[in-house]
Amino acid sequence: MRAFLAAARHLNFRLAADEIGVTQGAVAQQVRGLEATLGVKLFERLPRGLALTEEGRVFFTPIKRAFELIEQASESVRPRKTILSISVTPSFATKWLVPRLGDFTEANPDLDVRIVASEGLANFQSDGVDIAVRQGRPPFGTGLVANLLFPLEISAVCSPSLLNGEHPLKTLQDLSHHVLLQDAHGLWPVFLEQVTGDASIKIGRTIRFNQTALAIDAAISGQGIALSDDVFVEDDIAAGRLCRPFDVSIIGEDGFYQIAARQSRNPKSVARMRDWLLTQSKSNRG
Repeated sequence: MRAFLAAARHLNFRLAADEIGVTQGAVAQQVRGLEATLGVKLFERLPRGLALTEEGRVFFTPIKRAFELIEQASESVRPRKTILSISVTPSFATKWLVPRLGDFTEANPDLDVRIVASEGLANFQSDGVDIAVRQGRPPFGTGLVANLLFPLEISAVCSPSLLNGEHPLKTLQDLSHHVLLQDAHGLWPVFLEQVTGDASIKIGRTIRFNQTALAIDAAISGQGIALSDDVFVEDDIAAGRLCRPFDVSIIGEDGFYQIAARQSRNPKSVARMRDWLLTQSKSNRG
C-alpha cells in the first residue's frame, strides 16, 4: 500500500522508491503484487512515467485517507513533549544563553524549549512564559520567586587593535580620542565618575545602541569602546576578539535574576531549567 501511495503521488517508480527508502525495482514489484491481489490494473506504464487508471484513481483516495488516520492515531498516543518557554532580553540570549543552551536541550530531550527574546517584562499568567531572566533587583512582584544568577559587574571592553593604534589606549584620559559605544543603560557617565571620582572627565564621540549586544559587536569590529557586564564578553575575551583596556570595573546595584511564578504550570520542568541556570552561573563566577 505504501508503495502504491508513493507511486501515485509521484507518478514515477524511481521517485516513489526514494521516498520510502527501497529500490525502484522493489516498488514496481510491490505494485504488481498489489494489482495481482486486487485483480485490476492501477497504473498505465508510460514512456516517461506513470498514469493512474480509473481503478487506480478510485483506490487512491480512501487508501490515502486510511494512512492519514493511522498517522493521526499514532500521534494521539505518542508521549508529547512539555513546552518550556523562557523569556530573556535579546542581549542575554545572544551573548550568554544561546551558546550554552545546546547542553541543556541535549540533556532534556523531553522538553520543547522556546526562547522569547524581549525587553518587556514577562507576564506569567497571560503570555505563556514559564521562566524569565531579567536585570534588576528584588522584589519583582507578588507571587514571583527570584534567584540571583550574576551580580552586575561592568567593565570597559574594546578590540585589541585599539591598544596600540593611532591614539594608543593606555589610560582613561585617552578615551577623549576614541568613540564610546553607549547602550540603553547609558552607564558611561556613572562608570567614569565611579572609577575616577571626576564627573567632568573629557570624552570623545559616542554612538548609541538600544541593546548591549549591538554595542559589544561594534566594539569587536573596532568601532569604539563599550561597557558590558563581564559575563557577556567572557567568550570574546577568551577568543581574543575583545580585551579590557583598563583594570577597573564597577559593581552595579542591579543583577541578573532568574524569575518564575511561585505557582508554576510546569513546576518540574521549571525546576530543571532553574537548577541548570544556577549551575551555569556558578561556573561563570567560579
